Amino acid sequence: MADNDDYYYGEGIMDPLGTAPEVTYNWVDITKDFFENIKDLELGELLHDGHLFGLFEAMSAIEMMDPKMDAGMACNRGNPKPLNFQQAVECGKLKIDDLEPSELIGIIDATMACVVSWLEGHSLAQTVFTNLYLHQPHLIKNKSLKAYCIAVYKLLDCIRDCINKAQVFEEEDFLPMSYGYRLGSSPQYGNYDTSLDLSEQKFIAMLREQEEELNKKAKISDSEMAEAWTGLAARIRFTRMFYQALQLITKRDGVSGADCVALLNGCSEMMKVIIRTSAKGTQPVENSDAPNPMGFEPMMNQRLLPPTFPRYTRIKARPEALQYFDEMVTRLRHAWKITSCTNFHTALDFFMEFSRQRACILSRSALQLLYLSPSPAAMTTMGPGPAHRIFMDILRDSIKSFVNPPALAKLPPGTTPPAREFIDKFLSRCVRPFAAFLQVCGHNRARQRDKLAMLLDEFAGLEEEAESVDAVISATMGMPARACFGTWVLYHVLRVMIAYLLSGLELELYSVHEYHYIFWYLYEFLYGWLVSALGRAEGLSGEAKRSEKKSGSRKMKKRARPSAKEGLMCQVLQSMCGGYYKALVAFKLQGKIRQPQCEFDNEAVRYKHRFAPLAVLTPPQVHYHEFCEMTRPLQYENPIILYLGGCKHFQQARNLLETITTPDQEVLDLLKVAKTNFIVLKLLADGHKSDSSTPPDFDFSVHRHFPLIKLV
Repeated sequence: MADNDDYYYGEGIMDPLGTAPEVTYNWVDITKDFFENIKDLELGELLHDGHLFGLFEAMSAIEMMDPKMDAGMACNRGNPKPLNFQQAVECGKLKIDDLEPSELIGIIDATMACVVSWLEGHSLAQTVFTNLYLHQPHLIKNKSLKAYCIAVYKLLDCIRDCINKAQVFEEEDFLPMSYGYRLGSSPQYGNYDTSLDLSEQKFIAMLREQEEELNKKAKISDSEMAEAWTGLAARIRFTRMFYQALQLITKRDGVSGADCVALLNGCSEMMKVIIRTSAKGTQPVENSDAPNPMGFEPMMNQRLLPPTFPRYTRIKARPEALQYFDEMVTRLRHAWKITSCTNFHTALDFFMEFSRQRACILSRSALQLLYLSPSPAAMTTMGPGPAHRIFMDILRDSIKSFVNPPALAKLPPGTTPPAREFIDKFLSRCVRPFAAFLQVCGHNRARQRDKLAMLLDEFAGLEEEAESVDAVISATMGMPARACFGTWVLYHVLRVMIAYLLSGLELELYSVHEYHYIFWYLYEFLYGWLVSALGRAEGLSGEAKRSEKKSGSRKMKKRARPSAKEGLMCQVLQSMCGGYYKALVAFKLQGKIRQPQCEFDNEAVRYKHRFAPLAVLTPPQVHYHEFCEMTRPLQYENPIILYLGGCKHFQQARNLLETITTPDQEVLDLLKVAKTNFIVLKLLADGHKSDSSTPPDFDFSVHRHFPLIKLV
């Protein structure tokens, strides 16, 4: 549209040779034609020009200002116009002074519920900033509420900073947009008060002052009011300590771990008081969208939303939101333990176990920031620097503890400089994929599967480089080839492959008729290779130790070996997969598993699709024709023999698990699955329900990857 509101249609003219640097246009005035044509159009009809107005433009035009498609139009459907802060104060619907403790508790608890809703993937505009008090915090006269509202801005800014630095969120996890609100100080819209730009020290002091004031009121009040004032003081104290703890996690500038843990412990204590006194606050009106009777306007920011399909945002219920905060504090306290993991293997196990708990986006992000500074996300993009070299040293120590290659031993200076340079280049190349492995563990469980598949492509190139490093070391040092670096990379490749296949079981991506080749691949191939890799690593490490003794070296530093428990657990899981495979083949032979119709099914295509990401250098992928050849003999076995074979596998797993003296929850769950499945297969081997064609039920309630087999 031009300055005089006329419409123009033009076509660019360029040099036929395409060498002219400038483009000129022959503009045609279409204003008169435009207004003549729209006289014949009804409301909602469009004028279509086939040359410039295609499907994309048509869809965009339909979305704009259409109540069915434009979220901003939802407030035009007969609802009363939402009141802003000043209007609500003027008409008496919003109190800014002389608030009762119950009203303050209700406002704070409702705001906490909005924060939880934001952390679960909803927008700030439809959650936290439906609180009108946050729109003009400098006009609030009640000191406690004013301090809390300013604290919310600071806390939101800190949370967003933590999540943005970690970079492990997806669009379904977290929406970082602030919709024009200036987090950390005050909103952009409305009157701006520079007094809200408080330093961290003044801001913390302001909260402490309100804590003391509220505690004094609790001491001089009767028992009923004292409980309410105590609950309000606990909420202010929790907000302060939670903010301080997040600041320590996000910055981590030489901060003592005891300080952060003490703050998080204090948060847990305050949450007990908050949950106990939650009934003291005003409660939301039944069947109302507002999380509190006063101070919240659900449609306040609807105009700020982009023209997209309207998504209804239901604020989290208060009891669930407070429980969410309580559990999040516990997870953050647990995440701090990563700072004591000095070995990369131990840290990786911690990351993977933390991920299995399906933690929230904030605690997953905090874990990323606590292990490395900068985070693993930054390590995958930044070039060589101090942090890059620190992570190289972590990986170097990891290789030493895993296989103890002679090339990394403390040899006299200048002995094999080419080999050392080659190793340094290899370790520098390892930084990105191994940091990416840690970062993948921070994503939600559904996204991890896709990212693990992409990670295998990077590890494939790393395997080739590891083989070259081993060859160069063997040639320059005059030693027999030991494949130390190759074994170390292979170990991690196998872990990625296993995690990829198991995630399909956890996410329920496989049909029951596909289970047999999934468990076969794990049993016959991946876990077998992993057990072999661990055994080879132990052998190489022991060989290096004996060589050091022969060389007359003094007392050696004791190195951590791959734990015996890891090797034992690999054997347990291999036996479990073997038991499932044989049981599934027997079920298939007896017609107990429903198969897809032949005209709509091609097992070779399904097999290729399931294992396509595993086509890396080592271990070589087992193709479908190879799978058929290797498993054909079992197809002619008696089902009873297969059931007995499955029993044997589950019994082996049970015997190995019972040797663990201090079992954790994972071991106890696997033990229960192994015992139950052993009994079920023993019954089937004895002829129980041999004539029944009812499919068995696979129950994943006890373990996310290994189900209980139930006979229906």
